[in-house]
Amino acid sequence: MTRLERNANLSAVIIPFVALIVGGALLWNRLLDPLDLGVLAVMYLITGMGITVGYHRLLTHRAFETHRWIRYAFAIAGSMALEGGVIDWVADHRKHHTFPDEEGDPHSPHVHDADGVKGVLQGLWHAHTGWLFSTHGQASSRRYAADLVSDPTMRKINRRFPLIALIGLLIPAALGYALSGGSWMAALSVYVWAGLVRVFLVHHVTWSINSICHVFGKRRFDVRDQSTNVFWLALPSLGEAWHHNHHAFPRSAFHGLRWYELDPSGWLILAMGKVGLAWDVVTVSPEKQRERMRVPAAGSVGAGTPASADASS
Repeated sequence: MTRLERNANLSAVIIPFVALIVGGALLWNRLLDPLDLGVLAVMYLITGMGITVGYHRLLTHRAFETHRWIRYAFAIAGSMALEGGVIDWVADHRKHHTFPDEEGDPHSPHVHDADGVKGVLQGLWHAHTGWLFSTHGQASSRRYAADLVSDPTMRKINRRFPLIALIGLLIPAALGYALSGGSWMAALSVYVWAGLVRVFLVHHVTWSINSICHVFGKRRFDVRDQSTNVFWLALPSLGEAWHHNHHAFPRSAFHGLRWYELDPSGWLILAMGKVGLAWDVVTVSPEKQRERMRVPAAGSVGAGTPASADASS
């Protein structure tokens, strides 16, 4: 990884965190305005769905098909989440599924030398943030994302990631200015909350799938990795926290496989299918799910219990 890439990742981690502190200082003197909160929610959903539905389920796993312009729109929305260019993100994630929780996985919390509590903490740090300074963006795009590399428009979106990311930060300020009737203070406040703080929230929820959802949670399928389902992360992650389900059936468009497993990203794909914007949607039948069920063992993993205590490989 080049020094420029490390510095860019460091900035992406530190600046939103500083913005959260600034936002807290602003909140100390006044409550969060409805305008701040409304634009934050909209930008969170747009950029979050850009990652979960676009980068992940559509472009990485091809869980459904859609029009080319929608593919590109999702790629742009995902770029505004500031998690890296679309081709690099897809290559990293496909490599993660090629070597899940094994040597070669870009962000597994289980590939390290330390044991005990130190090992768990070291693994969580690497999976959550540390990998951004070592293995992030290093997967071969020609090997793991050849389909995207062969698409000229997708290559252009990937190259223009810095510009798209900047636009994603400026949109909240512009909305704050316009919707407040021309107030620069409102523009600044919305920029902090719906721009920088929103990036902080999307980042850490996404990284929690890499870290928490490979260490703590529940498991029910026979898979070789240590992925878990974490119910309390389901809504913030827009359904991605049913991560064990996803590793059992990577191409499924729906990560929530039971009625009570809330999956907003799956709901969006379902709605797109209803209006003809998505087709060839991959689903998993109850029969297939039963075939993958693992035999319960004594001391099975529960919420908040390290998955390594009950992991099949």
